Amino acid sequence: MKTSLKVPVSLEFFPPKTPEGTEKLRAVRAQLYALKPEFCSVTYGAGGSTQAGTFATVKEILAEGVDAASHFSCIGATKASVRQELATLKELGVKRLVALRGDLPSGYGAGGEFHFASDLVEFIRSETGHDFHIEVAAYPEIHPQAKSPEADLQAFVTKVKAGADSAITQYFYNSDAYFRFVDDVFKLGVDVPIVPGIMPITSSTQLMRFSDACGAEIPRWIRLRLQGFGDDTASIKSFGLDVVSDLCEQLSNGGAPALHFYSMNQSAPTLEIVSRL
Repeated sequence: MKTSLKVPVSLEFFPPKTPEGTEKLRAVRAQLYALKPEFCSVTYGAGGSTQAGTFATVKEILAEGVDAASHFSCIGATKASVRQELATLKELGVKRLVALRGDLPSGYGAGGEFHFASDLVEFIRSETGHDFHIEVAAYPEIHPQAKSPEADLQAFVTKVKAGADSAITQYFYNSDAYFRFVDDVFKLGVDVPIVPGIMPITSSTQLMRFSDACGAEIPRWIRLRLQGFGDDTASIKSFGLDVVSDLCEQLSNGGAPALHFYSMNQSAPTLEIVSRL
């Protein structure tokens, strides 16, 4: 499916926890389908805690005629449980997975038969051949738990060599970090599409909280400007739109293969950014 954009887009949603949330997300998706997304991905809670919600949302998206990708995390999983879930997804008609190591729910030890996302990718390939298009995560600003930048690049290369088809990055606001990452892994023999993950800026407190938790860097000038706006939400949103639209422009002009929007189950910010491109 082609959009009128320079590059294709895809969208991420999280599974709603209430009937109202489910209704609201249906309306949000209906608005965002105007962008003709290549696919929509649905996240998966720590230790698979939202599995039923994830699979239900994926099923709805497929029924709405859009390609859906289920997030699939392996920490705490066994080969038998993964085999079972793959069979369920195949039955639903899912053709695309986002394979992740995932986070442990608090209070868990590191049990399970998979320790790295690359183990999961390898297992999915050995079990299902090429039934699924496998996406993996990439960290242009280095995974917060990586031992070193080199180790992080190597971990990414290992996931791709295990059978990943493409990657989606953690969000970032510095396009140089993305282009450097793409160059570095290319030198290590990896040439799969690496799609930038885009996080619209709608609230400064939420952004700071997410970024501290996941290791995404907020450039100092952006942080200071956001802090300077205080509680002025209109100014925060307007500034956020400028910053993120400009970032998307740099990425698409620089050759990014597509853009993946972390929608946060809202339609307005993504629609506004895309309309500016």
